[in-house]
Amino acid sequence: MSLAVNSLTVEIDGKRVVDDVSFSVDDGARVGLIGESGSGKSMTALAIAGLLPDGAHATGSVQWNGRELLGLPDRELARIRGDEIGVVFQEPQTALNPIRTVGRQIAESVRIHERLSRRDAAARAILEASRVALPEPETIVARYPHQLSGGQRQRVAIAMALACRPRLLIADEPTTALDVTIQAEVLDLLQSLVANDGMSLLFITHDLAVLSRIATHGVVLERGRVVEAAPVADLLSTPTSPITQALLRDATATLWRPGGAQ
Repeated sequence: MSLAVNSLTVEIDGKRVVDDVSFSVDDGARVGLIGESGSGKSMTALAIAGLLPDGAHATGSVQWNGRELLGLPDRELARIRGDEIGVVFQEPQTALNPIRTVGRQIAESVRIHERLSRRDAAARAILEASRVALPEPETIVARYPHQLSGGQRQRVAIAMALACRPRLLIADEPTTALDVTIQAEVLDLLQSLVANDGMSLLFITHDLAVLSRIATHGVVLERGRVVEAAPVADLLSTPTSPITQALLRDATATLWRPGGAQ
């Protein structure tokens, strides 16, 4: 399955925040959207997932395996999200329900999409917690989000997104709020899960060094427009746009150094 974004434009209260953006994510590919804060990368991801905020309007085309997603009824979009397309957000604390155990939240997706019994879904939650390397998964599924560390909460969010084995994962700055050591662990985990499940990946970040760790192709956004698109190795070695050159200079602020693209 593949994702094709063509001439995507997003306006919020009359202000254009995404402007004629086009790119594709082929089956099994790892593509990154990168840009500074306000570049439109997260809004692009939200438009693809059908999760734009109130007051936002998208035009253009977003096709998933040949099916147009823009304008699709919310009920049909909800069926695709989680089942075929998984989404991980930047701050899991806001994505997780504070009054429900993490096990129930992991199990909810498989109960909805795979129609499992409560008992089978609970067992599946333990399996998914183990798959994202949460310690003592049988114990941790009974805990609440506030009882977990930031890295553990992000692993729960990843488990929720991948529980139904989607074909595409959209990860919107999933490591930004974590220290560099935990960033490395989460990125390694994502890379392993994507490879093992044969998923495609759309990874959103402001950090070119992080992008080099997880993606093979990058799309650079500035003020809502695509200014450069190339293999990540080329973005690291021969960036052509001023914004990519600036992102390359900033890349040394993280644990990884330019040149580590895979």
